[in-house]
Amino acid sequence: MSEKNKKQFGVWMDTHHATIIGKEHADQGAFVVLGHAKNDGPNSNSNENAANHQEIGLTHKFFKEIAAFMPNVDQIHLTGTGQIQEQFMKYLANTPQYKNVEASESTSNKMSDEQLITFISNHFK
Repeated sequence: MSEKNKKQFGVWMDTHHATIIGKEHADQGAFVVLGHAKNDGPNSNSNENAANHQEIGLTHKFFKEIAAFMPNVDQIHLTGTGQIQEQFMKYLANTPQYKNVEASESTSNKMSDEQLITFISNHFK
């Protein structure tokens, strides 16, 4: 399978937001914004244990929401702030549908959608 026919995606993410970039027509065309995902985080909870479980559940839901934009992904590049990209890479590796995905990561500050499209396009050249 050539590089041009692979289903390639890029995701900018932090703990609360994700922007998902992919090709217009699954494996061809220009990169475009496919969607955005949000993780509002746990609400206030007086019990630390309950708050931890809620946060884990919300993070898992956030990851599933991001993955829903990327059916049959071959390659993904994750970028953003913090350590959430590593957690998402582990989530993908532990999910049967995504375990063979070629994943790479980098660190970057928040970008506009247009800057992110350019960044991901250049990464997959």
